[in-house]
Amino acid sequence: KQWYQRRVRAFKEFIMALSVTSKGTLDEKLDWAFSLYDLDGDGFISDREMLDIVYSIYNMVGNMLILPKEEDTPEKRVSKIFLQMDKDRDGRLTKEEFKEGSRMDPFIVHALSTDFDSTKLEQKK
Repeated sequence: KQWYQRRVRAFKEFIMALSVTSKGTLDEKLDWAFSLYDLDGDGFISDREMLDIVYSIYNMVGNMLILPKEEDTPEKRVSKIFLQMDKDRDGRLTKEEFKEGSRMDPFIVHALSTDFDSTKLEQKK
């Protein structure tokens, strides 16, 4: 049953993503992204929650992109994100930490822009 609930939530999140990422302000998109990563809905993103999502992202697109050595695994990417965003070093991100840190990451801002063009990403040959 828990597996089914996760699948239903994933589908709802996907539909929301289509709507939010095609229109809306950066702030609205970051609110949506925060809710996507906050898997247990407690108002924080733990490193475990982020790792679950980043694993999924890497599984979907990781082999299509050339990733920098310092981000070539989900663990490295999550460590880098937490190093940049977790200002109070408590091992979890508040919505404000997440939004502020995301605004400072050019890749995240670009990925959430309405004119995102995946053909501009460097692809493996």
